[in-house]
Amino acid sequence: MSDSLNVPEAPRPADPSSGGGHHSHVPGVSVRHTRTKGEPRFPDGPKADPAGSHFERRIRSFQPRRSRVTAGQADALQRLWAKWGLDIDGQRTIDLVELFGNSDPVVLEIGFGMGEATAQMAAADQGTNILAVDVHTPGQGNLLNLADQNGLSNVRVGNGDAIILLREMLAPDALDGLRVYFPDPWPKKRHHKRRLIQPEFLDLAAARIRPGGIVHCATDWEPYAEQMLEVLTAHPEFENTQPEGGFAPRPDFRPLTRFEGQGLDKGHVVNDLLFRRVQHRVPPHHQPPTGA
Repeated sequence: MSDSLNVPEAPRPADPSSGGGHHSHVPGVSVRHTRTKGEPRFPDGPKADPAGSHFERRIRSFQPRRSRVTAGQADALQRLWAKWGLDIDGQRTIDLVELFGNSDPVVLEIGFGMGEATAQMAAADQGTNILAVDVHTPGQGNLLNLADQNGLSNVRVGNGDAIILLREMLAPDALDGLRVYFPDPWPKKRHHKRRLIQPEFLDLAAARIRPGGIVHCATDWEPYAEQMLEVLTAHPEFENTQPEGGFAPRPDFRPLTRFEGQGLDKGHVVNDLLFRRVQHRVPPHHQPPTGA
């Protein structure tokens, strides 16, 4: 695999002062840069492995992918990461008010793909902050680019493992919601343990979502949808927003993505699940005494 940035190489004019032996850079045009061994892919951008070896090696629900980064995505990663990016290193608790510069509600989105739907939701509800987490570098760059182009100051892009973020870097009740759209279904039975929506994950999520906050999942893999429904319904810290139980209609705030539209054209069934974080339960010995 090439050790370059994988961005298109633009033609460069010869430098007259050098006798044509060297080339000068064309302003505003990204060019191919060959890295030396150990040099980070994006010196001012997301780290390749922000948490390093500080945490246990466990079965994960995601697989990092290396794919082509366009010139625009690379430029956004270099320019905007220090401003709107977050490496999930697990070494500190995040102050979300400081991160976003305001005290608006914060929703965590796990796995945003190329970020188009995230950007649309952020534009439609600029009073809600979105902390969007993924490990796909082109998607990170694309979302930063979309946020920049559309003036979306309510988006922050997290790089790394969302489990470490939830467990190590967020305070109790820090979140006002959680969105998990079209996660990897891990369809083979032997891989089901890799699915994100499991009782242990919901235990962790419940500790970080305030009472009343919404967990919103969507998938076009029906067996996974059924498992999600079963696990969420059984969890004591969440209740179905649908009075009769079952799946929810797609809410207007979740955009219909191109990927989803292609699936629907092929006959796929998309299921949404909307569950509410219940009020904190008071232990019996902490309940006030009843009147005589």
